[in-house]
Amino acid sequence: MNFLRMSELNLTDKVVLIREDLNVPIKDGKVTSDARLQASLPTIKMALEKGAAVIVCSHLGRPTEGSPEAIYSLAPVADYLTDKLGSPLSAPVRLNSDYLTQGASVKSGEVVLLENVRFNDGEKKNDATLAKKYADLCDVFVMDAFGTAHRAQASTEGVTQAMRQADKTVCAGLLLAAELDALSLALETPAQPMLAIVGGSKVSTKLEVLHSLAEVCTQIIVGGGIANTFLAAQGHSVGASLYEADLLDTARDIMTKTEILLPEYVVVADKNDIDFADFTGSLQKAVATIKSVDAVGDNDMILDIAPESAKQLAEAIINAKTILWNGPVGVFEVDAFGQGTQILATAVKDSDGFSIAGGGDTLAAIDKYQVADGVSYMSTGGGAFLEFVEGKVLPAVAALQTEA
Repeated sequence: MNFLRMSELNLTDKVVLIREDLNVPIKDGKVTSDARLQASLPTIKMALEKGAAVIVCSHLGRPTEGSPEAIYSLAPVADYLTDKLGSPLSAPVRLNSDYLTQGASVKSGEVVLLENVRFNDGEKKNDATLAKKYADLCDVFVMDAFGTAHRAQASTEGVTQAMRQADKTVCAGLLLAAELDALSLALETPAQPMLAIVGGSKVSTKLEVLHSLAEVCTQIIVGGGIANTFLAAQGHSVGASLYEADLLDTARDIMTKTEILLPEYVVVADKNDIDFADFTGSLQKAVATIKSVDAVGDNDMILDIAPESAKQLAEAIINAKTILWNGPVGVFEVDAFGQGTQILATAVKDSDGFSIAGGGDTLAAIDKYQVADGVSYMSTGGGAFLEFVEGKVLPAVAALQTEA
């Protein structure tokens, strides 16, 4: 994939605007999970080391445009960045709230954080006037927020177009470049055999993903409610399990394009033991029973792949040269229904193939089973990750490629 990289540029005495994804949970004025912030630090540090004056912008939450609210302020993030950037900084990170009217004064070695871009009217509508105001702040725009690259908004795609009209430089930061490199390696030129693990509650939410992966994968392991639909398409009873009866023909069509790997044994619970108002909580007390897929009863809900079947599927993972993982294969939050996901996660870790994982639940499973050191690349994007896998054009990425 052809795009200009920040690492290739001379940034001495340049004012650089970096679009990061700093949309993190905050409680009582403190950041409670810093994974996205940690992912953004290398790009900011490199810009400082290259002698740039750095401006960082991001959204946080879903405020009403034009109506700033303290709960959506990036002030706690400014404090976090001051603490974590440390010695590369010549001064604490300042939060700038009036940059659209007063600009953003910043010197080389300094970092200024712009207040939540979603406080600005026209941000989500990709307003050209607002995008130009962002572009007027800088000499170089760095897109580094892969998690928002699928959205054509003023601080992602719009500013790129405004920079180009002003004959200014646009490039990808370290995080975005790494995401695109990893996804391109997995989807455009994958080493074969390639295997995908796709979990989730519904085929309909992953339909385009499954169709796209069927074109490049030798095998696909499906889990969760998705697996139930494929089992039903093969003629198995899935009892009281979640599945989509209207997509059985679609599942059969996908099975003609690639090998769909399904379990022979599953872990079930009696639906009468489950409180759907407190699904996870009630499962803590439910009895987990292993059954053959040919023996699932009318009251049974399939909630995991049984260990015996998971170990068989793990062999396919071990033998794969490229692995793409999106979604757990069971209700892994409850240990009795998480062994299937744990076994497959361990296989991904132990495989010598190139592996890329994405999606919030996937990353949570990776964290729970402590297999991160064995995953080649973990994507920070949720919706962007899925849309890239589906083959959709990500607006902010397309703008970068046009610039290149």
